[in-house]
Amino acid sequence: MLMIATTFVFAMQDGISRHLAGEYNTLMVVMIRYWFFAAFVVAVGARRAGGVRQAAATSQPLLQTFRGVLLVAEICVAVWGFTVLGLVESHAVFACYPLMIAALSGPVLGEKVGWRRWLAIGVGFVGILIILQPGVGVFDPKAVIPLLSALMFAVYGLTTRFAARKDSAATSFFWTGTTGMVAMTAVGIWYWEPMTGDDWIWMVILCISGALGHFLLIRCYEVAEASSVQPFAFLQLVFASALGVAAFGEAIHTNVVIGALLIVAAGLFTFWRERSAS
Repeated sequence: MLMIATTFVFAMQDGISRHLAGEYNTLMVVMIRYWFFAAFVVAVGARRAGGVRQAAATSQPLLQTFRGVLLVAEICVAVWGFTVLGLVESHAVFACYPLMIAALSGPVLGEKVGWRRWLAIGVGFVGILIILQPGVGVFDPKAVIPLLSALMFAVYGLTTRFAARKDSAATSFFWTGTTGMVAMTAVGIWYWEPMTGDDWIWMVILCISGALGHFLLIRCYEVAEASSVQPFAFLQLVFASALGVAAFGEAIHTNVVIGALLIVAAGLFTFWRERSAS
């Protein structure tokens, strides 16, 4: 239930991001969101044993900085994708990121990837091709945006696994928020635009939903194994697609449904194989 609630909150957050980034510069929207996120991670770190000093302690600051900057860049790309492609198609393609993690975990982390998982990865990428339809008419380069976002998030996931060999989850969480905030402020402050009163309300809701989503995710991982609840993360595709249709008038095309089903099925099989092998 915690993971389902998490995916629902993150889907609503994506919808608000789509609205705000459609009205204002994406970099500014993500920057303000990260100001609140950084305050949240500092507050979480302060409540733990050892306080902020312990949360920030790491022997691999360059890796942690790279992770934080990569994630905030990925969020910018993802939100940009929402504005040009919509929530439905963006999330349908983005759902392939677990397959990218599985494909890259061998060469990057030295993990064993058997032929069954390679087959699932292949099926998932067939699903991507069905969604993108590169051979139908003139291929729209915009369709690559969520694919780039998924690749960036997959690399972020791999670096997070690598960082976990020496740092705690609390430390990685702290660095994710603070380094992302610094990087985003350095870029986004130059794109400041005045916002209307109504949109400031949406911005506040966006910031609160981001903190709430991460809080729910932390609580979820405290009471359940990540591998057991991760398959429910695919519900974000369902929630985001429903929001895209209801709030933004997006259409769900047959090729997107077929491709998304293949991607989700391949992803679930990959999770199952990873859990069986562990």
